[in-house]
Amino acid sequence: MQSKNVFAVCAIFVLLLTFGGMAVSVDAASKPKAQKLEVSGWLPYWRKATSTADTLLHIDAFTEINPFGYSVKNDGTLSDTMKIDEAPWPELIAVAKAKKVRVIPTVMWSNGEAIHRILSNTKTRIALEDEIAALVKTKGFDGIDIDFEGKKAETKEYFALFLKGLYQRMGNKWVTCDIEARTPVSSRYDSTPPADATLYANDYVAINKYCDRVHIMTYDQGAIDVKLNKVANGSPYVPVADPKWVEKVITLASKTISKKKIVIGVATYGYEYKVTPLSEYGYRYDLQWAFNQKYAYDLIAEYQPKVERNSAGEMSFTYVPNVLPSTTTNSNIDPLLNLIPIATTSYSDGVTTPVASVPSYNIVWWSDANAIADKIALAKKLGVRGIAIFKIDGGEDPSLWDVLKKI
Repeated sequence: MQSKNVFAVCAIFVLLLTFGGMAVSVDAASKPKAQKLEVSGWLPYWRKATSTADTLLHIDAFTEINPFGYSVKNDGTLSDTMKIDEAPWPELIAVAKAKKVRVIPTVMWSNGEAIHRILSNTKTRIALEDEIAALVKTKGFDGIDIDFEGKKAETKEYFALFLKGLYQRMGNKWVTCDIEARTPVSSRYDSTPPADATLYANDYVAINKYCDRVHIMTYDQGAIDVKLNKVANGSPYVPVADPKWVEKVITLASKTISKKKIVIGVATYGYEYKVTPLSEYGYRYDLQWAFNQKYAYDLIAEYQPKVERNSAGEMSFTYVPNVLPSTTTNSNIDPLLNLIPIATTSYSDGVTTPVASVPSYNIVWWSDANAIADKIALAKKLGVRGIAIFKIDGGEDPSLWDVLKKI
């Protein structure tokens, strides 16, 4: 009788261990691990030597690379702007494939009139879909990155049809989409918004359906957010991308686009503006040019300005230039950075009358590695898929690579 009791106790103990262990396993399985952020980077054709060299050195930091790129001619056919079969692209692509890094080149198109004409015509739209799909399969790319900017609102349905047709033709190849940041209407206007305030060129429902990844170009904020302009409390404020603005943009987009697809675009460059104080309050900003970080450091060495991390978490300083540099002699000024012409003059509130007694000056404002780290933290907080870096070309903050190692 005693031996049976001992046996029973042992059996119960075994059962407890077994089911207890199972319970622990099930409980552990119900808590998914946080997914590591994906990192993609655009590699501009106009600086392909330094772009590919930098990427090769740090290829393990990437999930995907986007050689930038192909373009579309006015007749709706592709142009190989970067000459993908010529050095140094083949070596980079081979290394990326060996490392299982996706190679998804970008097709860049910025002619709004031509985009509408080609996509609104069934024959030319389908021809472009066929050509892109054939290119991807012939070259063995992992997919294609569609960057059609400057579209008209009336192109919206045709762009959606284009994405649908391309997606259907691509088989197991990816379609990724680059779309402009959409600032909430309530942050764009002080007063009642105009009737056309919500006329958009991008159909978020279609983009969510037909794009495997959605790179939201959350940079070039400038003076668009009137609410954040006011928060600056009278100080010059022309961010590349304030995290507070980025969060607004991503929160709005994620109402329609799955966070599993959303990728936050981050910048490695900056802008210089001529700043003119306006009567009452506010400023007029006349864009001078885009630049890589070394340009800012060269100015710092020459003018010894007070440099600070500003309210947007980016770097900036002001100075009065003696002689403006030439874009033809300074390799760190990048006239090709924005293939889409951005407004050369913008305003942050106030009226447009300059204050005669206050001289104009220049402001230099850029996104460094710390600013990008802030966006990475934001991406984790918001639970999106990853970040996309524009641009990798040898001019980015060298500390960026240490930041990416910590993701």
